[in-house]
Amino acid sequence: MREALGALTVRGRAFLAAGITTVVAAIVVGHSSVVRIGVLVAVLPLLTAWWVGRSRYRLSLVRTVSPQLVVAGQPATVELTVSNESRTPTGVLLLEERLPYVLGTRPRFVLEGLGHGWRRHAAYQVRSELRGQFDIGPMSVRVTDPFGLVELGRTFHATARLTVTPRTVALPSIPLGGAWTGSGDNRPRAFATGSAEDVTVREYRRGDDLRRVHWRSSARVGELMVRREEQPWQSRATVFLDNRGTSHRGQGAASSLEGAVSAAASIAVHLAHHGYTVRLVTASGDSRETEWHSHTAGAGTIPLLEALAVVQLDHSPAPDTQWLAEPGHGGLTIGIFGGLGDSDLPFLRRLQHHASSSLAIALDVDAWAPHLPVQPGPGAAAHLTSTGWRSITVGPRDRLDTAWQELGLLQSRATASAGAAR
Repeated sequence: MREALGALTVRGRAFLAAGITTVVAAIVVGHSSVVRIGVLVAVLPLLTAWWVGRSRYRLSLVRTVSPQLVVAGQPATVELTVSNESRTPTGVLLLEERLPYVLGTRPRFVLEGLGHGWRRHAAYQVRSELRGQFDIGPMSVRVTDPFGLVELGRTFHATARLTVTPRTVALPSIPLGGAWTGSGDNRPRAFATGSAEDVTVREYRRGDDLRRVHWRSSARVGELMVRREEQPWQSRATVFLDNRGTSHRGQGAASSLEGAVSAAASIAVHLAHHGYTVRLVTASGDSRETEWHSHTAGAGTIPLLEALAVVQLDHSPAPDTQWLAEPGHGGLTIGIFGGLGDSDLPFLRRLQHHASSSLAIALDVDAWAPHLPVQPGPGAAAHLTSTGWRSITVGPRDRLDTAWQELGLLQSRATASAGAAR
């Protein structure tokens, strides 16, 4: 009851004040008939508040987001279904959805009263120009009586998640060499000693088919071993994204980090569609992002795009290199770098050493923040070239597909020069 009295609308409070004023004035002037009118006007909002306070509304909300994964700039549709599961009919329902500001203004709906078992449907669209994961909801509902005297608020605590992935650019096919590896093994290895079982099995790694487990070797070694000879050879590529805060300039959607993320997403999708098994590694070396994904297996590149949707600046001074110590490296490595310094040279050499072929896109980060002074010293492309990388410099106005094609020409020339030298 107290909650309902506190939920009186402006109309309800006006009725209550007018009724009390009428009663007092009628008593003063001695008009008993007017007193009855004033009592009726004053009692009406009180009775309505008592009725609303005793009502036990049971409303349910079903929220559906379609699709749940969209590219930045594309809309998603949110469908709402509100039903009344109680026996008490409701008045007019006022719904307001809570949204992150990047998805737009808060949608508001007015639904007619719901009887027992009735349902009402509503839908709206959201759109984000920024990548990320956003929670839609919760939904707040205000129930009013038929006279509009009382407005009682309720909140649904359930939310739905929308993932907005970075924009991708269709890239042309270019020659990429040194990328073929065999299901996690850098190269076929010959053993001078040992049985045939020792040569054809290796340790189990996450993602291996359990049907390939070699139980006899597993029992002998004490850990799961899989048959190597039954696994098809496949082309692997590692996409390294340098997301350190010291390597990038600019703010928000206009920052060099967003350009790097978009380039990484475009390259990962391109490689996966061309038969590569791809993994994404950032400066933090998150294990979730270092899993291998292929276009033909399961969810394909969706996990990679989801990981890129939530990439933020890493405040570590140097990239994490623990993942380089894990087995199963080699093949093609493509790096997307921001600003680089002399302290990054050891990491660049180590990363290039672990790759059969290393290509890089160096962002001209100073062009993303022209109001800031240019960093002294050689640029990122010079550091990459000195450590054996083949790289191309990309600015905020440059087309990624054109830069990718130029990178392919560098790769072709280097391959031709190596062949002529042999």
